[in-house]
Amino acid sequence: MRALITGGAGFIGSHLSEALLARGDHVLVLDNLSTGSIDNIAHLKGRPGFEYFIDSVDNEPLLAELIDRSDVVFHFAAAVGVKLIVEQPVHTIETNVHGTEVVLKHANKKKKLVVIASTSEVYGKSNDVPFREDSDLVMGPTPKHRWAYACSKAIDEFLALAYWKERKLPVIIVRFFNTVGPRQTGQYGMVIPVFTHVTDVIGALMKLIGEPKAVGQVINIGNTEEIAIAKLAERVRDLAGSASPIKFVPYDQAYESGFEDMPRRVPDLNRVKALVGYEPRYTLDDILMHVIDYFRKK
Repeated sequence: MRALITGGAGFIGSHLSEALLARGDHVLVLDNLSTGSIDNIAHLKGRPGFEYFIDSVDNEPLLAELIDRSDVVFHFAAAVGVKLIVEQPVHTIETNVHGTEVVLKHANKKKKLVVIASTSEVYGKSNDVPFREDSDLVMGPTPKHRWAYACSKAIDEFLALAYWKERKLPVIIVRFFNTVGPRQTGQYGMVIPVFTHVTDVIGALMKLIGEPKAVGQVINIGNTEEIAIAKLAERVRDLAGSASPIKFVPYDQAYESGFEDMPRRVPDLNRVKALVGYEPRYTLDDILMHVIDYFRKK
């Protein structure tokens, strides 16, 4: 199988590249390195079946060529990170919506399977937890730019599902719930009290692309183990053997005045369990120790 991963030099994309190569697939990575890093895929250079292109999905001739060469497209390229979203809402909306638009347009020509990376952000301010894929989405007001990302990803979902309904383009939409692990950067400010190890996420993705019943579906991928942020900070400090003080920073100071966030993010995982038997294998302590070990070795 040949897979194109847009945003493949990012955190999740690089791990997916590894897993696909390990099972003998051919991987094409397209990334402009705006939020990804060449360091994430440096160890894959020279491996049989791996190719990478430092460019954007806005380069439509290149994008079209890479899609034609692929059997499946994982569309992970996006503007991400709370700080970026707050400071550059135009960039966020244009990057996410236009990027998905051109990927779907070119994939539709030969009906290539497209996996759209969405997010738990689309559930917005809803308190109806656990979040089901058919739950109502409760967005904040448009003057609050923090919600631009959630709205842009919801538009991505609507457009992908429209392509499936109207033009029979096979699509799978996955809503990630705070995926973490080695190679993740902390600069984007997304710290939520439910965490999913990237290895669990990659395992689900690999199975979903082989499950016909997943096509045309929106699917949560995450974990249900919650922890309060203050308790999380204490746990990190304990596992790292640190004596660092814990400092509480108001949202207004960290981002902007009047910043709003989601109160909880707990996924309903019944759909992904029914489709591919998904069960998260990594506990919170497992995740924290993997990340701590990774940064100690850097």
